[in-house]
Amino acid sequence: MAMRTAVIPAAGLGTRFLPATKAVPKELMPIFDTPALQLVMDEAIGAGVEHIVVVSNVAKPGIEEYLKPSQDTVDRVRKSGRTELADRLARIGNDVRVSIAYQDKPRGLGHAVSCARAAVGDEAFALLLPDEIMGDSSLLLQMAQMHNATGKTVVGLKRVPKDEVSAYGVITTTGTTGAHGEVTITGVVEKPKVEDAPSDIIIIGRYVLAPDMFDILETLAPAPSGEIQLTDALLIGANARTVDGVVSDIERHDTGTPMGWLQTVIELTLKRSDVGTELRNWLKGTLS
Repeated sequence: MAMRTAVIPAAGLGTRFLPATKAVPKELMPIFDTPALQLVMDEAIGAGVEHIVVVSNVAKPGIEEYLKPSQDTVDRVRKSGRTELADRLARIGNDVRVSIAYQDKPRGLGHAVSCARAAVGDEAFALLLPDEIMGDSSLLLQMAQMHNATGKTVVGLKRVPKDEVSAYGVITTTGTTGAHGEVTITGVVEKPKVEDAPSDIIIIGRYVLAPDMFDILETLAPAPSGEIQLTDALLIGANARTVDGVVSDIERHDTGTPMGWLQTVIELTLKRSDVGTELRNWLKGTLS
């Protein structure tokens, strides 16, 4: 079944960003002038998604408010000369349907995905973690095409220096890589010690999940932390050879920490044609 829906888990309370997140959801903190959530939604839409499900928390009403269509906001953005951004805002709720599901307690990523089941239905869906911003939609589009061809779950992957693997889920593979980075995943280890890591290939925050992932998640016992781990569901799929991956060198930014967010703001703003030169000149003057 073709992938038409994307799930974006945004229920976390962003404690690393306090006190800002006392009032502003972390996902709405701006990358210059555009919330990170908007950039992730744009990526999903660029890969052909028609329905976005945001998993939120009742303590974060700003998420729901942002997702409400607002012609007045679109008009004001367009009047300011930011036509392209106005067009992107206008799609939400009009060309692209948006639903909100709620996660009542912080019980892990796997539980957050399960909370979206009623909104998604019995079909394949993309999962995009909003702490990670990709350079474009190309990886997600490739993953969707792979799923459409095989029916399998597909996971986004990246090679990293070995001393960084302990912060991520790390995979084992058959050792054979396709012409475009395709691999068969045979195992998954969550945050291993460097000396125990089975490879230098980590899972990044992009997935295309087959519908059976909902059933697998419902059968899982909580981890010792009390959370339902998506990694455990992927391991079950890997053991059944129903999970493939794509090793990609796509541009990737991690906004999960305040420093990562600040670096992302600077790096992406430098790439902008409207303000990049001004920022670059200011940085040169400040650092000289």
